[in-house]
Amino acid sequence: MAIVTQPVSSHLVRELAAEVGFQLAGVAVAGSVPDFERFRGWIERGLAGEMRYLSDHRADVRSSLANLLPGVKSVISVGMLYEYSELGSPADSSQGRIAAYAVGEDYHIVIRRGLEALAGRLSEMAEFEWRACVDTAPVLERSIARDAGLGWIGKNTCLINQQSGSFCLLGELLTTLEIAVDPAFDAPPPDRCGTCTRCLDACPTQALVPSPDGRFELDARLCISYFTIELRGPVPEEHRSAIGNNVFGCDICQDVCPWNSSGPTNTDAGSSIALEELAGLSETEYRSRFRQTAVSRAKYSGFLRNIAVAMGNSGQPQFREPLERMANSEDSSLAEHARWGLRGLAGDAEAP
Repeated sequence: MAIVTQPVSSHLVRELAAEVGFQLAGVAVAGSVPDFERFRGWIERGLAGEMRYLSDHRADVRSSLANLLPGVKSVISVGMLYEYSELGSPADSSQGRIAAYAVGEDYHIVIRRGLEALAGRLSEMAEFEWRACVDTAPVLERSIARDAGLGWIGKNTCLINQQSGSFCLLGELLTTLEIAVDPAFDAPPPDRCGTCTRCLDACPTQALVPSPDGRFELDARLCISYFTIELRGPVPEEHRSAIGNNVFGCDICQDVCPWNSSGPTNTDAGSSIALEELAGLSETEYRSRFRQTAVSRAKYSGFLRNIAVAMGNSGQPQFREPLERMANSEDSSLAEHARWGLRGLAGDAEAP
């Protein structure tokens, strides 16, 4: 049991969280886990695809935060905003697009560092046990963030903050502290998506589908982020054209959201990198370039697979040579995707 040496309020938590770099913060009582039954139904309907870390024995761990920290009483939810491309930025099919959150240092490292710093600040005021969680931990973090007052879960399944939008990364600090919450701040805000369907309409693969409870959920088996990051096997051929020039992740359902019109935009964020340059990276160069970024999650062979698809979607003849090189790869999956890319190039009727 925590021995509190001075009172800790959610207002103090928000102040300390801001000092260590989090723009959003709130506190939720660690009671029953919100949305767990909804999550279980999503898993049972197979919508997680091949992401077995969501559906294996770790699925039930999410039913109680006490499974991660015995004696947990309060959970601090934090959000770190990141820059993204201005809405309406022109697309260049010769460039491969990387989701904005993956640009720069791996967010797992950044957020964990901030959570540990926050725990250190709080430890100066109270004695307690804690556990820092980023999205690799079995936690329903968007649901916890909603209950802590950070935002609502939109039709695009992202957490949306009314002032800041949805381009934020979440983390949680589980604690044995009893933190005094403020209902004016640490409570679920109303859902403000209204009748807007921009994200549903814009998704190239129609991955945002109606859920049994009348809301919307993500069918990961149709999601571009799933195809380009999580899926280790071949990308279903019927969905390759819809991937466009996305080579790691996808921001489309956030790009079109009107709540992101006032966020921290940057035309250099959500970076575009020349596909030809990316295709020329050796495995050593790939690892060196993306070693401390989220892009490393795709693995070298998966990343080249994504490049081949993007090149095939470009319709630009200058990509014939790198695609022919990849089509001769000993990696059979990469070679097959490269052959598909060759067939997709405009005027390449004789491609294998």
